Amino acid sequence: MTRSIVAAQSPARATPANQLHTSIPPPAAAWHTGCPEDVLQIPTPWQHALGGPILEGPDYEGLRAFLGAEEAEHPVYPPADERFAALAHTPPERVRVVLLGQDPYHGPGQAHGLSFSVKPPRKPPPSLKNIYRELHDDVGVEPPTHGDLTAWADRGVLLLNTVLTVRHKKAGSHRKKGWERFTDAVIAAVAAGPPVAFVLWGKAAQEKAEGLDARHLVLQAPHPSPYSADTGFFGSRPFSRIDAWLAERGEPPMDWSL
Repeated sequence: MTRSIVAAQSPARATPANQLHTSIPPPAAAWHTGCPEDVLQIPTPWQHALGGPILEGPDYEGLRAFLGAEEAEHPVYPPADERFAALAHTPPERVRVVLLGQDPYHGPGQAHGLSFSVKPPRKPPPSLKNIYRELHDDVGVEPPTHGDLTAWADRGVLLLNTVLTVRHKKAGSHRKKGWERFTDAVIAAVAAGPPVAFVLWGKAAQEKAEGLDARHLVLQAPHPSPYSADTGFFGSRPFSRIDAWLAERGEPPMDWSL
């Protein structure tokens, strides 16, 4: 399968217009498997996009058992009713950009189901501050004092982490427990639809570039973490490059304000 990989320094590539992401579905409803102990709730539009209740298989049962055991012993973030916030705020018909993260923030009161975002009144963490700096330098948006990216999600930016939960103060603790299979399916469902922009920051996100064909804009750069932002994240201009790509396809630009 062909891949379209756009490095941080290369110009944005355009794809001929195919289909605009303008249809607005009804409000997303939660999908339950019917099990009383169920801790995973998938918005109905995404169930349809994924081709059915894919989480009812053995992988889902293992993930559910793992989460149940974790929650019996440790705080787990984000809360169960916010774990699928990215899917609830951005139905498949409205996805224009996928901004892929790794796993949620592991401190209390931070993660709320959107990659890189923290809920008010939390201040922006260091990586998000760097995203705001690049946003300002790239398209002139003034950095907000809050860290809530919900407005982006509601405008078509799928703020998806590859792993949707984490144990308190233990980064990466829920990796390779079943979430990756599910989020890979979400990415594949988006990639099978109309062209969108995929923003992959850091090695973990860039591993997902495999299988994204040439119809999509794929932007790769170092992670915005303070440990790597100076190695190519700053100056990568993802926001203006996405808007330029959308314009070449005859689509309106994103509203990046917050």
